Order: sequence, then C-alpha cells, then structure tokens
Amino acid sequence: MISQRYEQGSVMVTSNLPFEEWTEVFGSERLTGALLDRLTHHVHILEMNGESYRLNQSKRQKRAAETK
Repeated sequence: MISQRYEQGSVMVTSNLPFEEWTEVFGSERLTGALLDRLTHHVHILEMNGESYRLNQSKRQKRAAETK
C-alpha cells in the first residue's frame, strides 16, 4: 500500500515506537529502510509526549465507580 500511495496521495501512520525499533516489527533492516525512506520523504513528523489520554480516562472512570 505504501508503494502504491507514494507521491500519489496522503498516508497517515501512527505508532508509539521510535523509528529505531521498527526493524524489530518488520523483521528486516532492508524492508524497514525502504519503508521509512518512502514514509519520511515529503513528511511532517509530529512527536507527542505526555500522559496517555486513555489511561487518564480509565483512572477517572475507576474513581467515579468507586465513589458510587
């Protein structure tokens, strides 16, 4: 899919892993390098750090349930 969309349209990818760990997921340095080469060409990378929104929501729900 990435090859088909390359320079043809937009692709949005989200991950909680840094690029350095993608080789472990895809199993091949060569494949990962080719993928990252295409993904990072003409790209905007948004790196977000902070507390997990879902974790905070779960904590609030748990506290609300405990107070009932």
